[in-house]
Amino acid sequence: MKVTLFLILCSYVAGECMAPHAYPKQFNDQYDCFIEGYNQSILKMEEIGRKEINEHEIYIRFICSVDEEESDKQET
Repeated sequence: MKVTLFLILCSYVAGECMAPHAYPKQFNDQYDCFIEGYNQSILKMEEIGRKEINEHEIYIRFICSVDEEESDKQET
């Protein structure tokens, strides 16, 4: 099973989210993907900075999506 991490940058002020960004590395399971999702969210928040986060009420969502094609290959 391969799992892809998608990071989504959102703003409460704008009331919208940007298009999902696929993280370049795939993961072997949900656990590793979730851990990296939280880590990358923290790094991105630090990169954006306190002023911008507070001004635009920015938050980060993430999704760990199982690659269905990869899962199908393993079942056959």
